[in-house]
Amino acid sequence: MLKREEMPVCDVATTVQVLDSKWKLLIIRDLMTGPKRPVQLLKSLPGLSQKVLTTSLKSMISDGIVEKIDYNTMPPHVEYRLSPLGESLRPVIEAMRRWGKYYKSQLEE
Repeated sequence: MLKREEMPVCDVATTVQVLDSKWKLLIIRDLMTGPKRPVQLLKSLPGLSQKVLTTSLKSMISDGIVEKIDYNTMPPHVEYRLSPLGESLRPVIEAMRRWGKYYKSQLEE
């Protein structure tokens, strides 16, 4: 997680810096329904590579948005879920969904 002094002055720029890719936004959207295994995320997000998924999850863990649940079993079993800080993004993602729906309706007219 970046230190406060490393963050942009603009709050919108801070949000953009933390959610800097479409994949992060879509991973968060998927995790809003509950914990997911990496394979579930890959299946639900066509075009997302294993490398980008791993990098995105590590970044979001570092930023405090996502938590990794390691069940310490053989074979390995891990899941990812939104942290309480990540849960605070729920209204942001929901607002984006509503705006996207509105935008598409405007194009149809």
